[in-house]
Amino acid sequence: MPGSIEKRGKNSWRLVVSCGLDGEGSQIKKTKSVTVNTDCPEKSCKGCAKITRCRVRKEAEQALAEFVLEIEKGTFVAPSKLTFKDFVNRWIRDYAETNLAPKTLFRYRQLLDSRIFPAMGHLKIEQIRPVHLLEFYKNLQEDGIRLDGKPGKLSERTILHHHRLLSTIFNDAVEWQVIPSNPAARVKPPKVKKKQVPCYDEQQTAALLEALEKAPLKYRVMIALDLATAVRRGELMGLEWKDVDFEKGTITVRRAAQYLPGKGTFEKDPKNETSKRTIAVPGSVMALLKEYRKDWLENRLKVGDLWKGSDRLFTTWDGKPMHPDTATKWFPKFLAKNGLPHINFHALRHTSISLLILEGVHPKAISARAGHSNISTTMDIYGHLLKSADREAADKLEGLFNGKAKAN
Repeated sequence: MPGSIEKRGKNSWRLVVSCGLDGEGSQIKKTKSVTVNTDCPEKSCKGCAKITRCRVRKEAEQALAEFVLEIEKGTFVAPSKLTFKDFVNRWIRDYAETNLAPKTLFRYRQLLDSRIFPAMGHLKIEQIRPVHLLEFYKNLQEDGIRLDGKPGKLSERTILHHHRLLSTIFNDAVEWQVIPSNPAARVKPPKVKKKQVPCYDEQQTAALLEALEKAPLKYRVMIALDLATAVRRGELMGLEWKDVDFEKGTITVRRAAQYLPGKGTFEKDPKNETSKRTIAVPGSVMALLKEYRKDWLENRLKVGDLWKGSDRLFTTWDGKPMHPDTATKWFPKFLAKNGLPHINFHALRHTSISLLILEGVHPKAISARAGHSNISTTMDIYGHLLKSADREAADKLEGLFNGKAKAN
């Protein structure tokens, strides 16, 4: 595969490699511009125009040999005129819009439009280097960078979200042969300290259930059902009456409800395939569901022709699917009113799982009930609770062995 080098400037060379002929008999050429050190030790060398074997020209020839090898291996990616923003817009159109969940895409657009595009959207994608990303992450750690007007820098977790998005985009650019390598792969992501998930213990949960006795029936069912099944908020708000099996005492998760500005409330598939699951419900909660079903039907009859036709468990007065944020906003007010410790609505799911762990339920059964993609997810999130339960089991066995020793 023949090649040549051409002097282009004081310290730049153009590498030219001939790759045969095309269908019309024209020669196919691939080119690449490189920069080499111009501090030539040869006193008589005048820009490498006459002395062809000087060190500077040797470096250019070495670059040519490496260029030929790239072409032969098929790893060479021709320089692109695409800016980073141009590529990302194509990535969103050709990949993200059809493969990502609406909420994920919405969050990605927020990160891109608010900070990533202003910082590097104008750069050509192949020009972005690890140093650009390091400078960007450093900027995100400066005071005053927050968009909500609050003082301070962004959290490590938020910076990590930016890094993961950039890494995903650059990785796809490599897969599509737009750039030769992923610059984000050469940058260490911010370290995020793991936080223990907030949840209630047994006594606090009992106090919560007692306080719920005075709450409106709809919210009593929401909280009790979430505690009993550990479903995600979107899964809870997406439940329809056909998903409830009163004879078997189960609910089946088939969809999730979400809300996005400009899109409104909509339904989507659950988070992953294992999230589509059937969950056994305690008898007392099923009895509460039966009571709520009767109340729900009575309200539907009162509304008459104004009913919007929804079969959701949780609706507005006229039958439209309830906004997913309604329960989220109601819950902390309810806790404050009843003097209970503050937790967010999602913590009910964590509480349910933690109670199962403390009761000694096998992690694999808990993972299936929670709809995790695999048991390692459960172990990663609730590992500290599992270790605590394991120690408690060992202490109980110690009591057994001590009792046997005393008997002997």
